[in-house]
Amino acid sequence: MQTKLTRFKKAGLVFCLFIFTAFFTIAQQVLKPANIFSDHMVLQREQPVPVWGVATPSEEITVGFAGQIKSVIADKSGKWMVKLDPLTTSTVGREMLITGKSKIVLSDILVGEVWICSGQSNMQFPVAAVPEVKGLIPFMKNIRSFEVGRTVSLEESEDVIGEWSTEHPSSAVAFGFAYFLEELSDIPVGIIHSSWGSSSLEAWMPRNMGSELPYFKEIMDEFDGDKATQERIAQILESPTKWSNQDDIFLRRQPNILYNAMIKPLVPFANRGLVWYQGERNTRYLSGVPEVTEENWFHRVAGMKEYGSVLKEWMLRYREEWQNDEMNLLVVMLPGYGKGTEKKTDIDPEDPTEESWAWIRESQLQVLDLPYTAVANTIDLGDKTNIHPTDKLPVGQRLALLAAVNTLGGDRLVTGPMMLDVQEKGSELVVHFSNAKGLKTSDGKAPSGFWLADEAGDWKRAEARLEGESIVLSSEGISQPKYIRYAFAGMPKVNLVNELELPAYPFRTDSFEH
Repeated sequence: MQTKLTRFKKAGLVFCLFIFTAFFTIAQQVLKPANIFSDHMVLQREQPVPVWGVATPSEEITVGFAGQIKSVIADKSGKWMVKLDPLTTSTVGREMLITGKSKIVLSDILVGEVWICSGQSNMQFPVAAVPEVKGLIPFMKNIRSFEVGRTVSLEESEDVIGEWSTEHPSSAVAFGFAYFLEELSDIPVGIIHSSWGSSSLEAWMPRNMGSELPYFKEIMDEFDGDKATQERIAQILESPTKWSNQDDIFLRRQPNILYNAMIKPLVPFANRGLVWYQGERNTRYLSGVPEVTEENWFHRVAGMKEYGSVLKEWMLRYREEWQNDEMNLLVVMLPGYGKGTEKKTDIDPEDPTEESWAWIRESQLQVLDLPYTAVANTIDLGDKTNIHPTDKLPVGQRLALLAAVNTLGGDRLVTGPMMLDVQEKGSELVVHFSNAKGLKTSDGKAPSGFWLADEAGDWKRAEARLEGESIVLSSEGISQPKYIRYAFAGMPKVNLVNELELPAYPFRTDSFEH
């Protein structure tokens, strides 16, 4: 009995020591701002700017910047946050002073436009691989970058891996966007680059979006119930050795856990919005459809149609996380790509009835239903057989035009022609466009990429001619055309542009299922 009592006392002593140590550690927590705050950062102009971190519980923290001084008392867990009043643009690096029981000085801080650039491999695609983009580096001015470390977490992380730098963003699209935005506005640009190749939209979703999207709840329930997957994730993260390529691919293709580690800890850092270049993975993965086969093509189309509505819900949720209903979303439309599948390699990349990315491009355009959104049209870009095209410079340019006008003001034309309405005229259909000033073809030839169909859905190439800011369509094989598909194919040949040489957006007027 005495031995058991002694053991019990020892166990109790160890437990008390553990509790005391944990309490003492919290009580002596060193003053530290979140990792997103560091030397060389860019703060968002014309918005309240949250600054947060950890310290000793009940410690008074003061943040001073640009003539403002804000104070707050850390809560019982040591967390603190202040909000600076909206700041004006500054190209001069200044210091931020954070004081409590100790003092932290952050230096060389600019104030300008902050954008998060996220997505999968075409956002991750490096500057070094695009000579046209790389050539802009010597002319870079007030551009700063924060490269978010690529990792995952089964729980929402408190802090992010990375720090601000005066180096350019590693992403070719992100750097091109920043370069041209700074050139157009003469305002410092800060890029927070958080992307990972072959990741799905679901990888960047908060876990509890399952309450709004039943299919995502099913995905998360399956993920939570897969003990082998959970254990493998834990083993990879705990391993002292570098991840293998297989481990890397495995991690980035899981749902939710990229959001937990690479987006959540950025909240609520003030920013203008999000540039999103993603969707390739979701052409083969949504609603449980794993890969491309002839048998599941119809279901793939259904999945790609869902993508737009899911993307809208996702963006609304991000705005909720940041408590900013005006947080912008700039989506990069998937460019041309005409490669077939293993089971069907001989597809016609111009045929609007073949398996293609046309469906997800149409779906991406659904985000325009929301305010403060835009889609950069890339239908004239891409590579027939390479899912990673190198023509990233025009993507950055078009994104910068959208951002400069949509968020900085102005009435300049920044998008290509968009179908406004269609008029029946005997055996012809007349398409009227918005944003069509100076409507022309880029090569001086007749407009291409148009197809017509009758009530039965029998599609034929259309003969097209320009009439002012409209296009007149006809086809010898169709006496009574009813429907139009324009640039609605894997890699259509298109040449219709406006006076700024910006391409017309793809569209269709039918409601056929495939």
